[in-house]
Amino acid sequence: MNRIKHFLTGALALLTALWWLAEPASPQPLTYFAFRTVYMQYSGVIAMGVMSIAMLLALRPTWLESHFDGLDKMYRLHKWLGITALVTSVLHWWLGQGTKWMVGWGWLVRPPRGPRPAPPDQSWIEAWFNTQRHLAESVGEWAFYAAALLMVLALVKRFPYHWFAKTHQLLAVAYLALVFHSAVLVKFAYWGQPVGWVLAPLMAGGTVAAALVLLGRMGARRKVQGTVTALTQYTKLGTLETHITLNPGSHWPGHAAGQFAFVTINRKEGAHPYTIASAWNADTRQLTFITKALGDHTRQLPALLQPDMAVTVEGPYGRFNFEDDQPRQIWVGAGIGITPFVARMKQLAASGARDVQIDLFHPTAQADEGALAKLQADARAAGIRLHVLVDARDGHLDGERIRRAVPRWQEASVWFCGPVPFGQALRADMAASGLPRSAFHQELFHMR
Repeated sequence: MNRIKHFLTGALALLTALWWLAEPASPQPLTYFAFRTVYMQYSGVIAMGVMSIAMLLALRPTWLESHFDGLDKMYRLHKWLGITALVTSVLHWWLGQGTKWMVGWGWLVRPPRGPRPAPPDQSWIEAWFNTQRHLAESVGEWAFYAAALLMVLALVKRFPYHWFAKTHQLLAVAYLALVFHSAVLVKFAYWGQPVGWVLAPLMAGGTVAAALVLLGRMGARRKVQGTVTALTQYTKLGTLETHITLNPGSHWPGHAAGQFAFVTINRKEGAHPYTIASAWNADTRQLTFITKALGDHTRQLPALLQPDMAVTVEGPYGRFNFEDDQPRQIWVGAGIGITPFVARMKQLAASGARDVQIDLFHPTAQADEGALAKLQADARAAGIRLHVLVDARDGHLDGERIRRAVPRWQEASVWFCGPVPFGQALRADMAASGLPRSAFHQELFHMR
């Protein structure tokens, strides 16, 4: 999370500093309309800068995963960039449209406009931009309405994921309209200064990214075809175990335990992210996914998926990879959050590695004998101490319970996957007892 905060703060600070270099003096006298003129330019720079970065992140660039600790963290950054753009754009819109309303209501008196530069004083491109100002203002206004609505919908958790994915794609159209709006209305002198040297490539990159999003080319090089080969349903837990065999000749680079992939059952529904619950074996070329009925789509999976069904798998993604230098590890897989740990146990069992002492805590609301038997077998094969806690029988898991159960827990790193509030509370509890915050690793498996 610190990397996300640092990047977002750094991006805003850089854009602000570059804009300040272009506008070093405060307007004199400092009237409402003088402030409005300056802030309209500043807010436009900030909004387009962060929107362009968000658009680039929408392509799921894997080379950035190591810098942000995984695609899940990059999506969290994408979300906060969008929120920043939304807030900034609302203020930008209000100063533009709201000012016109306040003048019409008699609350403000607009000062007389000064003469615009005569055509001989302008380059041909600046003169052309000036002829497009009215169109750019209209396009920007309607693009803002569309983008604001789509961003708000993206933040509403009750909005179904498949509709979120489809409507979110329309943001690329709104972004392209806003690129035209900004290219025309950003102060022309900026393009010859550092702020323009940064903003122009960001907008150019965002334009290419928007085109790829609209063409459905995100992650195109990481997509492979596969076939559903087996399905096991655990009705009591509301989970489904799906085995997919990748087609011969398809290029899957292999995956590490803890990574995830996007699976597409049909193109209309789109891709959904699932953690991979199996170690990679190039001979069998099989992937296992364990999904819990938490939403409309996952509840329908037992009916949708059938043996021999063709699917598309895109990935792998993520950096929840259990790699550190600690002599001990504490794993907490809450509910369906057990999935990455299953994959890691299978990987350890296959490799025979026993270098790290591991305690796995699995708190769950329900217990299924068949699923627990598999989990216990995986833990024995990997040499891991398993602690299963059924809520009604054993109570809830907390930091104190972990510290009592794990000797020398101060030497351990904690790897958590499960509900985000639970993870945040556990992180705070362990940190308050002396565990370094850097030793707590949390999967933020939320794509919106």
